[in-house]
Amino acid sequence: MNNLLEIRDLEVGIEEKTILKGVDLEIKPGEIHVLMGQNGVGKSTLVSALMGDPKYEISGGQIILDGEDITDTKADYRARKGMFMSFQNPEEIPGVTVEDFLRAACGAVRGQKQKVLAFKKELYSVMDAMQMDHSYADRYLNVGFSGGEKKKTEILQLLMLKPRIAFLDETDSGLDIDAVRTVTNGIRDYHNSSNALVIITHNAQILEGLKIDKVHVIGNGSIVKTGGEELVRKIIEEGYSEFSKGGECDG
Repeated sequence: MNNLLEIRDLEVGIEEKTILKGVDLEIKPGEIHVLMGQNGVGKSTLVSALMGDPKYEISGGQIILDGEDITDTKADYRARKGMFMSFQNPEEIPGVTVEDFLRAACGAVRGQKQKVLAFKKELYSVMDAMQMDHSYADRYLNVGFSGGEKKKTEILQLLMLKPRIAFLDETDSGLDIDAVRTVTNGIRDYHNSSNALVIITHNAQILEGLKIDKVHVIGNGSIVKTGGEELVRKIIEEGYSEFSKGGECDG
């Protein structure tokens, strides 16, 4: 099976400081990968660079999506090609409702303007599945939302946009048990044999009920350990003492 995403010897820095060096990773359709590591080793840096965040400079290596080298492409191009990222701290966007934002985003990804009534019906159907009140659609995106509401809205975006590959950056952070369950159910509804997931997390709660294919530990600016689902439990029980932390950096 061909790789959906391939990362070759990737080097990433910010403000002339190298954060990641020599990252190699292959992800096939249908797979779920988990990224773990101490705070500050570069997990968020990696997925942000993969999404094309201009704050991060790629100084070496390649990012291959569906056989296409997208290393030098911009974030909007990558999004249209089927990449998605759920943020640790989603931005508030006053003046733009959740519905308007999603209709514009889906139109850009799908390549055609979305009809208002048909789109509203589709949106409400997904919201019902997530047990979200329809009134969220009329609120400004993330404005006044609790942490849990913001994370649920990120999963709503995931389910509406249906990307080929999604990066979830600590989507479970700060959530209570019920909110984590809602997020996990949304992830299960999204995932199928044609797409892939990369989940950054520090605990196993969000992973319950998901079939994890590979777990990668980041340290010293690269992937220092790769294993199966059992590696998550080992880290939760024993910590990262056997892995080098590496330099201080963003996420």
